[in-house]
Amino acid sequence: MIRLVKPYIELSDVQHEFEEIFSSGWFTQGKFNAEFQESLSQYLGCKYVHLTTSATTALSLALRILDIQAGDEVIISDFSFPATANVVEEMGAIPVFADVSLENFNMLPDDLERKITNKTRAVVFVDAFGNLTNIDAIKSLCDKYQLPLIEDAACAIGSGHRSIKCGNISDITCFSFHPRKLLTTGEGGAITTNNSKLSELLKIKLNHGARQKDGKLDFISYGYNYRMTEIQALMGLKQLINLDHIIKRRQVTLHQYVEALSFLGFEPQVIDNNVNYNVQSIVFKTPANCNRDELIKYLFQNNIESTIGTYCLSATTYYQQRYHSVQPNAYWLQNNTITLPCYDKVPVDVITKTVKMFLDTRR
Repeated sequence: MIRLVKPYIELSDVQHEFEEIFSSGWFTQGKFNAEFQESLSQYLGCKYVHLTTSATTALSLALRILDIQAGDEVIISDFSFPATANVVEEMGAIPVFADVSLENFNMLPDDLERKITNKTRAVVFVDAFGNLTNIDAIKSLCDKYQLPLIEDAACAIGSGHRSIKCGNISDITCFSFHPRKLLTTGEGGAITTNNSKLSELLKIKLNHGARQKDGKLDFISYGYNYRMTEIQALMGLKQLINLDHIIKRRQVTLHQYVEALSFLGFEPQVIDNNVNYNVQSIVFKTPANCNRDELIKYLFQNNIESTIGTYCLSATTYYQQRYHSVQPNAYWLQNNTITLPCYDKVPVDVITKTVKMFLDTRR
């Protein structure tokens, strides 16, 4: 089976330090957490980095420290994984779905502005598959209406805009280190900000609501244990060193796919010239003569793993029944995009020939 992704780390990369962790018995909040946190801060160019158990918990924390309350409205990109909406719904706030561009798959600035009301308290912009296109226009609107901008950068580690790396653009940025990501810690995530007050709140919330005072813990708020383990931090640290090289190799793979599939009618995600794209996922719009679901089945029958682009959140059963506001572009993309395998030495020629065979059998 040609897998959708393969991680860029092996046991031999971390085995020596694994033994060090087990020998010390120090499995959390140790030196590898500190090193990974500092290395991420330097790599991203941001002041404050906090490691978390996932991007989902990072997003949840972002909403908590912004004091989002039940009944508040939070505008989110509609083309995303359900976690983006779930964290809003879980705290009793109202997710308001903004439609996305059919070209770059990201939140439409005009639709965002139409949906801002006196109940809007924050905006969550999703970097679709690592693409930051439209982030400048969205940020300008947030500044205009004095709304905090949370960036769901689950897919965007290593991406950037106008030479500024993701994690150093929005008020709060949330990353994922899930196995499908370019950098994986198994599960895990991070939340970044340049705001010292927000960083201090994050530190307290991540430590059960505690703050050090006169050498003792003083529990000044309620909080959580969303902390990353030492083993996870070590894995992240080892991959971060090679991240830019990994991105360059994936950009070559993307170019190979585009060359092979464009003449068949497959359209790649549009990336703005000002965006440095990490190629988190290779996603194409399928041509009109192609049944996307049948193509996924055909590829699987030929030992090639693929999947849909991602979800139209407003069209999922739960959110459609609750809010009745399906966004047309996001819905179309959910039904007409495909994600193809991308990792080092992926056999692009085999995959694209199989795609062509599928189209030939349907003519």
